Amino acid sequence: MNDTWIVRETAFEPQKLHHQETVFTIGNGYLGTRGAFEEGYPGEWRATFIHGIFDDVPIVHTELANCPDWLALTVAVAGERFRLDRGEVLRYERQLDLRHGVLRREVRWRSPAGHTLELHFERFASLADPHLLVVRCRITPLDFDGPIAVQAGLNGYPDNLGVAHWWVLDQGADPQRVWLGVRTRHTGLTVGMAAALRVDDTSSLRCQGLNCDGVPTLVAEWNAQRNVPVTVTKLVTVYTSRDLEPPEKGEGRDGGVVDVAREKLEALLRRAADYDDLLEAHKAAWERVWAVSDIQIEGDDVAQRAVRYNLFQLLIAAPWWDDRVSIPAKTLSGFGYRGHVFWDTDVFILPMFIWTHPDVARHMLLYRYHTLPGARRKAAAEGYPGALYPWESALTGDEVTPRWVPVPDQKELLRIWTGDLELHINADVAYAAWQYWQVTGDDEFMLRYGAEIILDTAVFWGARAEWHPETGRYEIRDVIGPDEYHEHVDNNAFTNGMVRWHLETALQVLDWLEAQHPQQATQLRQRLNLDAPRLARWRDVIAKLYVPHDPQTKRIEQFDGYFRLRDVDLAAYEPRERSMQAILGIEGVQETQVIKQPDVLMLLHLLGDAYDLETLRANWAYYAPRTDHTHGSSLGPAIHAVLACRLGDPETAYEHFMRAALVDLEDTRGNTADGVHAASAGGLWQAVVFGFGGVRLTPHGPVAEPRLPPGWRRLGFRLRYRGKEYSFDLTPEE
Repeated sequence: MNDTWIVRETAFEPQKLHHQETVFTIGNGYLGTRGAFEEGYPGEWRATFIHGIFDDVPIVHTELANCPDWLALTVAVAGERFRLDRGEVLRYERQLDLRHGVLRREVRWRSPAGHTLELHFERFASLADPHLLVVRCRITPLDFDGPIAVQAGLNGYPDNLGVAHWWVLDQGADPQRVWLGVRTRHTGLTVGMAAALRVDDTSSLRCQGLNCDGVPTLVAEWNAQRNVPVTVTKLVTVYTSRDLEPPEKGEGRDGGVVDVAREKLEALLRRAADYDDLLEAHKAAWERVWAVSDIQIEGDDVAQRAVRYNLFQLLIAAPWWDDRVSIPAKTLSGFGYRGHVFWDTDVFILPMFIWTHPDVARHMLLYRYHTLPGARRKAAAEGYPGALYPWESALTGDEVTPRWVPVPDQKELLRIWTGDLELHINADVAYAAWQYWQVTGDDEFMLRYGAEIILDTAVFWGARAEWHPETGRYEIRDVIGPDEYHEHVDNNAFTNGMVRWHLETALQVLDWLEAQHPQQATQLRQRLNLDAPRLARWRDVIAKLYVPHDPQTKRIEQFDGYFRLRDVDLAAYEPRERSMQAILGIEGVQETQVIKQPDVLMLLHLLGDAYDLETLRANWAYYAPRTDHTHGSSLGPAIHAVLACRLGDPETAYEHFMRAALVDLEDTRGNTADGVHAASAGGLWQAVVFGFGGVRLTPHGPVAEPRLPPGWRRLGFRLRYRGKEYSFDLTPEE
């Protein structure tokens, strides 16, 4: 296989344990499992996250619960258990096969007593069957004959870095199978698993099931022969209560998940489902996905591998089968941000799915539709009509951003304002719904779901914009824009610019409804109270909403007073390994022009057609040098890459592009242990397609104006537009 489909680790470095657990995450859109070792390791952050399985927790309200561990498979030789922290590791290699979603590990290990084993592990979460998980291990004794024992269990006592979420409801074991049922302690969601262990025909094989409390375990023992490999295969089936009953009728049936998991397992055993057959079905599903998703880069293997890795991590977190969940900011790969959904999904991640897998994009937008009641509750709590999406969202769409968090080594709590003030999320969701409609032409979505999203969130903006007679304009005060280094600002350009776009778009959607679907338009007008005075107010806000802008310099001031803040030469602080906020302090950085990520430039990225190239050039020249590129936000580099391409500077674009490309593989920010940087991964796709590929949408479909960086000989990718597939094969301009 082409090496650019492989992420490889050739030596085990314990100090990188948590980082590599994230890197080697596998999944299938139903769940994600971190790259912990089957046999375990001291201090590991072992975790499996299943979409939608949240449980309550102090401070951060709710989090994805670390689900029962299905991986566990331990090997013991003559009573000595194989572990990388014991004995001697003679050879080690781990490979993540991105093309087929398979994680492999080969280890040659000598036990403390001198027994040498060759072990080959392989695992996958089936993309062909979301409820099927498989682990396989081939064990070869190299210098001895003697007893080997394998234990394969289901652990019902995982935790979220010390926080317990589960009650064990049901469990059992027989010589060939084990099963387990658990329930979240607060939300009452249930998970059921069943597992079977298959071992090569071995005359001395002995099998038993141990019904240990909360950890039912299968045990296989045999007398091994030198240089004779024996393969054990663990089949696991998993279901949750969310799978068994439509969520609109409740959160799911309380019982039954174990029965369904056992029935699924029995069906596999009855038809003697062969490992190779299960693997081939899984591979075939991945081939179908990559046929549309893959990006080919010739001339830069590092970039090629990194792009495929980032795409893989988004694809394994995509809700292929569920329209009531979405991709969290850390995907399903880590404990960071507790599985909450941010604007990262709507603005950074969704474009890739809109253009390649619109069915998945539709699911992610339907998640926003299903959580509209939570958005309405938030708007009402703030004293406004309409809907206001939460900055951090979970299962219900209620705000789950923590208001206060403890600060390490300090007694005081830190106030978190994003949930109160980062209101641009409302326009971000509307923007995503509009973009989906423009690319797919899915009128049924807009009629049944998208219009209500766009219009009810616009109702909020119509009330939130304040008229100031002394200035003769509408303003939006006391907000946080994308640049979170500056809080409590007035007239943030990104927020106000997106609000104006949002209200204009809402009126367009309403016009379309009235022309094409007058009955539904009338119903929606009545339900959302879209009367003449309200619509007149929207038009007035559109005409008079203030967006700070100097027509002479073409600069857009990020917010009122930004240009009067202290300027800082970021180069004077190099080299550094911390953000400017960490160096200057939360209050100190707010007194400077240093910004965390694109804010004005983000506006020019999303609404590029509304601004000329001179405006982009002037604002790039001002804001790019003031952005904390390396240590500010992972959301920035990919967007800077897109804009640098628009300005005809692919070399600078490539520098930013590689910051995004390697953020997880090389742990450039030092926090990949918390999970994959999903927004950066989504932005990377945009950097390739919209930046280097120069794709833009015309009335006749997508066209490309390539701006390939030095060294790239070819760039290839596919897009879907209104039911048709477009293939792009781009080379450098002569």
